[in-house]
Amino acid sequence: MKKIVVLISGSGSNLQSMIDGCHNGTINAEIVAVVSNQSNAYGLVRAQTAEIPAVCLNAKTYTSREEYDAALLDIIEQYQPDLVVLAGFMRILTPNFVKHFTGKMLNIHPSLLPKYPGLHTHRKAIENGDNEHGTSVHFVTEELDGGPVILQAKVPLFAEDTEDDVIERVKVQEHNIYPIVVQWFVSGRLSMINGKAILDGNILPLQGHDSE
Repeated sequence: MKKIVVLISGSGSNLQSMIDGCHNGTINAEIVAVVSNQSNAYGLVRAQTAEIPAVCLNAKTYTSREEYDAALLDIIEQYQPDLVVLAGFMRILTPNFVKHFTGKMLNIHPSLLPKYPGLHTHRKAIENGDNEHGTSVHFVTEELDGGPVILQAKVPLFAEDTEDDVIERVKVQEHNIYPIVVQWFVSGRLSMINGKAILDGNILPLQGHDSE
């Protein structure tokens, strides 16, 4: 069975969707560790409840991003994962760390990439008057939120929406699509070759798999 390490910073709702998927058989893999950079992250409680090793690695005890990422890499490698899943891990990873896990690290980003990389994506979509928004699962590369997209999900935006409304609407879709992509990977259907996302032997387009 494939092994997964999940990195979190907060509540861990996407982590919970992975835990549920592993328990109900929709993800044929085992989460072998959860690592957070925040000691108060509720995702650590979720991991402990599911009897998954939970580790906090506080960045304040390290003098540089490089030093922190080296320590993070050492922790992850203790578990020998087949896949590293970023689930709301709010740190920009160093090039050496990303290179080490090239092709075996996934992230979910709350926008329809390549639109709105970075932070405050929901606010930007509302302020720009967009009529749709969404979320994207992608491979992690050295370019921030710039790795090849695998799968997206869209949500409508309405004139009366608040930022919180959009956040909750997008989260529902995140919990739907992230486990799907993880299962594609652990079942051998998904890979990254020469900077391209490959599903079932086919190069995926810019917006990822056509799920419509």
